[in-house]
Amino acid sequence: MRYADLAVPKPLRRHQSHALSELEAALAAGRRRAWVVLPPGTGKTLTGLEAARRLDAPIVAFGPNTAIQGQWLAEWRAFGEKARAGTSRELDQDVTVLTYQALASFDPDAEIDEDGGRRPSHLDRLRPQGRELVDRLAALGPVTLLLDECHHLLDTWGELLAEVLRRLPEATVIGLTATPPDRLTPSQAELVGELFGPVVRGPSIPAVVREGHLAPYAELAWLTCPTAHEQAWLAAEAERFAELTTGLLDPGFATVGFLQWLDTRLVHRGEDVMTWQRLERRDPALAAAALRLHHAGLLPLPEGARVREEHRHLPTAEDWVCLLDDYVRRCLRRSGEPADEAAVEAIRLALPSIGYQLTARGVRAGRTPVDRVVARSEAKTVAVAEILAAEHAALGERMRALVLCDHERATATLPARLSGVLDEQAGSARLVLETLAADPRTARLHPMLVTGRTVAAPAATAAAFAAFCSGTARLDPVPPGADGVVELTGSWNSRAWVALATRFLESGGCSVLVGTRAMLGEGWDAKGVNTVIDLTEATTAGAVVQMRGRGLRADPSWPEKVANTWSVVCVSAEHPKGSADWDRFVRKHDGYFGLTDSGTIAAGVAHVHPELSPYAPPPVADFDRFNVSMLERAADRARVRELWRVGSPYEDLPVHSLRVEPARAAARPAAGRPEPPRAVPAERGISPRPRLSRRPHLLAGAAGWAAGTAGWLAAALPALADALPPALPGGLPLGAAAFLLVRRARRTGVGQAALREVAEQFDLPAIACAVAEALHETGQVPEGARAVHVEPDGAGAYWIELRGVPEPASRRFSLALDEVLTAPVAPRYLVPRYLVEPGPRQGRALMAGRPEPNAVVHHAVPEALGERKKDARAFARAWNRWVSLGEPVYTRSPEGAGILAAQAGGSPLDVATALRVTWR
Repeated sequence: MRYADLAVPKPLRRHQSHALSELEAALAAGRRRAWVVLPPGTGKTLTGLEAARRLDAPIVAFGPNTAIQGQWLAEWRAFGEKARAGTSRELDQDVTVLTYQALASFDPDAEIDEDGGRRPSHLDRLRPQGRELVDRLAALGPVTLLLDECHHLLDTWGELLAEVLRRLPEATVIGLTATPPDRLTPSQAELVGELFGPVVRGPSIPAVVREGHLAPYAELAWLTCPTAHEQAWLAAEAERFAELTTGLLDPGFATVGFLQWLDTRLVHRGEDVMTWQRLERRDPALAAAALRLHHAGLLPLPEGARVREEHRHLPTAEDWVCLLDDYVRRCLRRSGEPADEAAVEAIRLALPSIGYQLTARGVRAGRTPVDRVVARSEAKTVAVAEILAAEHAALGERMRALVLCDHERATATLPARLSGVLDEQAGSARLVLETLAADPRTARLHPMLVTGRTVAAPAATAAAFAAFCSGTARLDPVPPGADGVVELTGSWNSRAWVALATRFLESGGCSVLVGTRAMLGEGWDAKGVNTVIDLTEATTAGAVVQMRGRGLRADPSWPEKVANTWSVVCVSAEHPKGSADWDRFVRKHDGYFGLTDSGTIAAGVAHVHPELSPYAPPPVADFDRFNVSMLERAADRARVRELWRVGSPYEDLPVHSLRVEPARAAARPAAGRPEPPRAVPAERGISPRPRLSRRPHLLAGAAGWAAGTAGWLAAALPALADALPPALPGGLPLGAAAFLLVRRARRTGVGQAALREVAEQFDLPAIACAVAEALHETGQVPEGARAVHVEPDGAGAYWIELRGVPEPASRRFSLALDEVLTAPVAPRYLVPRYLVEPGPRQGRALMAGRPEPNAVVHHAVPEALGERKKDARAFARAWNRWVSLGEPVYTRSPEGAGILAAQAGGSPLDVATALRVTWR
């Protein structure tokens, strides 16, 4: 057959045409392999088939499961009546669609060769039918191989694929996946480069949403605690480790106490000349654990250390283990003292309770049932019913939900320690179905279970589904009078029943499908799905993108569709490992972009809720409040769609942003792009007495005099006060500002305290502009202050970023700004920021040329601008223009060292910062 005679069944979208153009250019340049990345729901199948059709050679496509296999067959047949396709290993059709298992089926008897050594070749380990398939592929000559969801190859069959491709020198190979290349591990990225070469990268998921080809979506979470019975078991398990940590704080625990060792090893470091920065680079886990111990008040702050967002929570079990490992290896085992040997034994006995073992080489991770309890807690299954009931109340009969689990049934025997703690089927899809069928709120949603082995449903739903399948599949009748959950059997296979169950869901026969991620978690196409609940433990980038993609397909029957994706997270405060499920939740959202409640598109858990941190779960006491806010957001789909701004322009670039949360309400900048001042405002131009010129005397003196007399004028001449203009261009001079604020204070009763508060507030956008301008002047970023953007997040904090620049430049800006806003940590230079305290006495002194020294705080010149003196001066010039007059101070000089010591690690601003990645 001539493939050129076939026609594309539907117009190609812009991103599909772009990917095809990139592919054709690569092939024209002599490449025979390509790795194409397109988000779920954007037509990877059609793109791959059209690329193969244009090559006009036999086509063989591989996919991970039978559901995807069926979709490839249907997509090719849509090319026209002449488009024939099959699933035979004989490769006797124009297009053959197989599963990877058809090839990668290994013979266990072939693991060891006749000489007793392990066979080096994966091809030799294949079963006979697998080797025959490779021979047939080789016999085709110039064949086009389409590898769908090819990220699977990186983890499971990558080495086998490399051997197969060496047998197919004439083959053109096109890999298709939704996993972005920047989310591959280093080893995976290396394998992609080896097997495929450069990546053909399509748009991001947010870009396709903006285009209108994917549904807008919200990432939500339901936080829960284990049941009371589970919590009691967890608390008992934690007792031994709690006794250990209590004992560790006793100076007599060993000849050298635990805290004494850490103080010597990490805080003062004795004769060790290694800087804290070098220690962080060499052993980041140890350094981070020490800083979290400092946050808990158990360790002084090491010299040169900076406490960042990730350190501002209590030490985790992993932190304790990291510090204990260092203590045992470097201290206790080297002494040989009997007391230290007893301490080592106490540590060895306590570690298994949190999933670790002490070996001859140190502490190693072991197996613990604690993680299983929080991952498969009964509370998570109950949460599914709560979410579905709420979603149904909001959507009514329009709701189409998918619940994804790791497995249909538990195959491994429950550990003896968990007998009576967890159900034998805890976490299974079957138990979820039975729970939904037993709850009156969700039973009316007609839930169904669909896996690679089973179709099951409550009896009435099963009977309705059997009638729906009549004429398509021969099913055994549902027993009359059957009650509870029943299984549907008959002459069909998973490729048939998945397709039928999908049609049944979309027609409204059922509102909830419960399935496994292996069958329904990737590649499965159901346009009507608008609610996805993730109960899986999978955290790989490929699995996360695929599972979330199940709800993103646009629904022709509901153009305003918005998808809600829920993560159910179980956290226990009763055990040091009780946050293991939270850590999985964090890994799932790491690098994945979602919409915040303020409209920012950000990566990480912050897009679920601005209060969430990737470093620790919120307090258990806040769970109910948090879940209520999630339910409110889930119900307001119209607002989510509005915030996505479908159809508006975009750059499709990741941008590093700094989230800044001021502690005082006074420090609230306006949103948008800051404007440069026409002249340095008087309050920013005041310097201490030795550095004042006559003109700043007069300016600042006038400002101070105005501030001191404005209250009297406002009281004596209210008509004059009311007649003054409300603002002056180019930034509000302090005198006018004080005049108007005192007038307002008189009316509100705030008085002088309000003036003082305003005088002490800082200008966050101005500081950001100074950083950007200095980085631009020194050639480190392509844009300066005009690219700074400030945006509130609705929770009292602000996102600050440098827009319209490459990702490395935005990261450089965010890191530099973070250094300026937080406590100085061993910088080479400091810059001053002077504060004004208005009053008639200060004003008269300034005008007379005998000013009183102003209050001053010092900020670090960021490392990117502090390595060279000329760069530090460039930063000072920008600082003078935007923030405050003052010269940079070298911290290695006596003056600089004194200032740094006087500030004693204190922050110049009362703010909390967090580095985030957003999308533009």
